[in-house]
Amino acid sequence: MSATAAAVPEAVRLYSSAEIRVIEAAFTKLHPRASLMQRAGEAVAQLATEAMVKRKTKKRVLVLAGPGNNGGDAWVAAQVLHAKKIPVLVWALGEQKFADPAARKAHAAYLKANGVIARKCPPGAEFAAFGLIIDGIFGIGLKRAPAGEFAEAIVAANQHRERSGAAVLAIDIPSGLSADSGHAFGEAIHADFTLTFLGLKPGLYTADGVDCCGEIHVETLEVKLPESRGELLTCERAAALIPQRRSNSHKGNYGNVGIIGGAEGMVGAALLAARAALHMGPGKVYLGLAADKAMSVDAINPEIMLRAAKALADDSAMTAIAIGMGLGEDKNAARLLRLALAHKRPLVIDADALNLIASNPSIGGAFEAYAAKHRANAGPQAILTPHPGEAARLLKTTSAKVQQDRIGSALKLAARFNSVIVLKGAGTVIAVPDGHYLINTSGNPGMASGGMGDALSGMMAAFLAQGMTAFAAAQLGVYLHGAAADACLMHGMAPLGLTASEVIFEARTLLNSGLQDHHADDHD
Repeated sequence: MSATAAAVPEAVRLYSSAEIRVIEAAFTKLHPRASLMQRAGEAVAQLATEAMVKRKTKKRVLVLAGPGNNGGDAWVAAQVLHAKKIPVLVWALGEQKFADPAARKAHAAYLKANGVIARKCPPGAEFAAFGLIIDGIFGIGLKRAPAGEFAEAIVAANQHRERSGAAVLAIDIPSGLSADSGHAFGEAIHADFTLTFLGLKPGLYTADGVDCCGEIHVETLEVKLPESRGELLTCERAAALIPQRRSNSHKGNYGNVGIIGGAEGMVGAALLAARAALHMGPGKVYLGLAADKAMSVDAINPEIMLRAAKALADDSAMTAIAIGMGLGEDKNAARLLRLALAHKRPLVIDADALNLIASNPSIGGAFEAYAAKHRANAGPQAILTPHPGEAARLLKTTSAKVQQDRIGSALKLAARFNSVIVLKGAGTVIAVPDGHYLINTSGNPGMASGGMGDALSGMMAAFLAQGMTAFAAAQLGVYLHGAAADACLMHGMAPLGLTASEVIFEARTLLNSGLQDHHADDHD
């Protein structure tokens, strides 16, 4: 199994900072006289001009120029804008070494044309006149929290943006943000536009990057890019995975989904998963509730067939099972999970079932035995769906450390458990054991409400039951789940007060429409 096809378009590939350095070095070796910095700075100036028109801001630019190559790009942009008679002030931060000839040339030309430079924060009245701030403080090499004058500049830029409505354009990546993980080390620029070079960086699309980057543009600088191990999960990719039906078919062709969970006080979690599964097209949906005094019928969706949880977990007629939603972590929950793991069939493992695998050595061993049965197959058969806290328990670390390296954490889990990992959160990461990963591009903050993860698990189980691989089911489920929430947002139902039940119905509509492509321009 490969997460990236041979012809993955450049527009969705993701590159780590180390991969970008290799690309830069290879280009420089082949073209020693060409200047990537000159091309980058000119592209920044062009986007800056377009951004001021688009946002209808004052045509006066403050350029924050740091001491490294990101600052060099900023100097080239400043010189180009100044030559176009656009008022510019460069706030020069740190020691301006100008290692690249393009930066030295731009700096000299800027000074010769009487360009204005400041070594400290401009006074309030002068600051208020800027309609655009270009952030060229730090690039993809940053590994620690900005301090001193650098942190001061970031705070000042963010405050000016909030108070005045001025736009901020970040060069390559917002200063203070990790290009590889999306983790904000400390103070970080909140940009309206980010122009990233050569290829997209994973940190732009997950964790704090989702809040910091604004509208993302990529400029390849006319450099041919190699394949990558990461990419974006887009509408086009998800749409290609939607199951198709033959006219001459019946419910037996589309699988049986078993949903197991719902201990006392948590019945709703499993019920949401079952309802979500029902609306994604499987032949039949069965629900086994762990609660002793459980309902015997779902009055809203009587199509869901309720069974004893123990019998359902041990039923070999189930094509796929999702387990863990409100399951609890008592002895009965452990017994149900062991029964589910005893069969060689696709599983979605969520919530309490994940915690049992993390905390109970015998359950962990049972899962390892289950995963071992599938090592010789075309790919993993289990989808594990942790949020950062559950991922931390599986990795024996903290949720803060998981969030600081979401991609690395997801890849570790995929390799350790020979499973597809869906690490939920802003920019959900899907990782597979061979080292490939995807970052989802759909979804919004309205999804931060109870029951969303339960619905997602039911959706993915339904796709597994219809014959999709674990990797394909995870992709379609994750993207569709987020896209449905986005459709709710468009209808005025989010971000406040959005419910999982509402997302389920929108997901069915999108699934049958082939996914309305309202995300197509997200990465243009």
